[in-house]
Amino acid sequence: MTLCVWAGAALLATLPISDFTLAWTHSIEKIRWEEDWRISPAGLEIVEARIRGTGAGMEPPAGAELRDGIWHYHPAIGVQAFIELARSSEVPDYEFCVSGKCRTLSQAIPGLGIATSAKLIACPENDKANRSDRKQ
Repeated sequence: MTLCVWAGAALLATLPISDFTLAWTHSIEKIRWEEDWRISPAGLEIVEARIRGTGAGMEPPAGAELRDGIWHYHPAIGVQAFIELARSSEVPDYEFCVSGKCRTLSQAIPGLGIATSAKLIACPENDKANRSDRKQ
């Protein structure tokens, strides 16, 4: 599978990966959130989410399990066509992790400015956007 990363109308990267983790720190409570995603022909599927603590408005959902101080749960959302990431220079950037290696989204996707929104989409397998000459 391949993940396409867009900023506005510009395709910035095509990444030949099958899954990834998005992580961020809540801007007020300073608590880390993580989401594991899988890329499928149907779109983006969330596998698991984790919250490393609790805070105002950050309660883990019903059915979440506390393991080693981290809440684990399976969000009850279906396959997503895309993930829209609002970003700001006022808060730390998202972390984008593949195979256990994490970098900020700006480091992982060259050309993506810190205050630029990003859209993550499962690339159609037969789309010309999957050409290997795109930035990776």
